[in-house]
Amino acid sequence: MLKPIIFWGASGHSKVLREIAELQGYKLAAVFDNNPETVVPFPDVPLLIGRTGFDTWRSGFQGEEVYGLAAIGGARGKDRCEIQEVFRENGIEPVTISHPSAFVSPRAILGAGSQVLAQAAVCVEARLGECCIVNTGASVDHECVLGKGVHIAPGATLAGCVTVDDFTLIAVGSVVLPRIRIGRNVIVGAGSVVTRDIPDNKVVYGNPARIRHDNAA
Repeated sequence: MLKPIIFWGASGHSKVLREIAELQGYKLAAVFDNNPETVVPFPDVPLLIGRTGFDTWRSGFQGEEVYGLAAIGGARGKDRCEIQEVFRENGIEPVTISHPSAFVSPRAILGAGSQVLAQAAVCVEARLGECCIVNTGASVDHECVLGKGVHIAPGATLAGCVTVDDFTLIAVGSVVLPRIRIGRNVIVGAGSVVTRDIPDNKVVYGNPARIRHDNAA
C-alpha cells in the first residue's frame, strides 16, 4: 500500500521529488505553498496556500500516518528546516529520499528530510544534517560533513573531508578542494573553485573563489 506524503513547496523541485517519492512507495496527497499566486504543479493533487490551508487539510487526516518533505531548493535551507519542524509539530514524519540512480554509501549518514537526486554521490563516512539537498549529478566525497539545510547544487563537487555549515548553497558546477571549511549561510557562486576556507555569511565566486560581499544572515 502506498504511503501518503505531502510537499511544502510547489516549484519545479516538487516535480523532481514526486518522481523519486513515487519510486520509493509514496503517494503525493497534497502540496502546500505560501504564495497565493502559485501555479498548480500537479492537476491530480490539491494545492493549498499557507498555514491556513495546511491546518485545514491536516484536520482531515487526524489519526492517519502521513509523511512530509520540504520541496524548496536554492539558498533556502533555513526555510526547509522551519517547514520540517511544522511537520513534526503536527505528527508528520519527515522522510529522506534517494533516487535509484544515486550512490549513497552504506557508511554515510543522511539527516531527516535530506534529498539525494539522480546520479548524485554521497560517499563513505559523509555526514549530512537535516534537510540537505545533494542535487542532480553532485558529489559529496568521503568524510565530508554538511550542516542542516545545505544545498549542493547540480554538478557541484565536494572533495574529501570538506565541511559545509548550516544553510549554505554550493551552486551549480562549483568545486571545493579537500579539507576546506565553508561557513554558515554562505553562497558559493556557480562554477567557482574554492581553494581556501570561507567564513560565515559571505557570497563568494570565481576561480579561485573570492569573497565579493556579505550575505544577509
